Amino acid sequence: MNDDLIDRFFAAIEAGDVGQVRELYTSDAVIWHNDDLLEQNVEDNLRVLGGLHRLLSGLSYEVLRRADLPDGVLQQHVLHGRLPDGRPIELHCAMYLRVRDGRIARIEEYLDSAKRTPIREAREALQGRQ
Repeated sequence: MNDDLIDRFFAAIEAGDVGQVRELYTSDAVIWHNDDLLEQNVEDNLRVLGGLHRLLSGLSYEVLRRADLPDGVLQQHVLHGRLPDGRPIELHCAMYLRVRDGRIARIEEYLDSAKRTPIREAREALQGRQ
């Protein structure tokens, strides 16, 4: 039911097309992550996604399973990419995406924050060089 929307969303992230990602969110969308328990608005999330795309090359999502719900989608996937030093990244995630009026209104992302450490360290190293 929501497969086309969700496929377009992740394809836009893979392509680094934050404009398309913005169009797929509702204007009041909220993005929550289990590792910091904070809610982001759309613009904050787009900044994070833009930074992630600049940091990782070959960014792609491997969908392991997806289940339609009456109000959205549950998805389990692996984020793949390469750090600037060439190390591969595999970040396993589970995500609930609430859909309203054909757009994404809320995301709740669950991941192992320890697996995100190399991404954070690479981002900090790049910021230190600027």
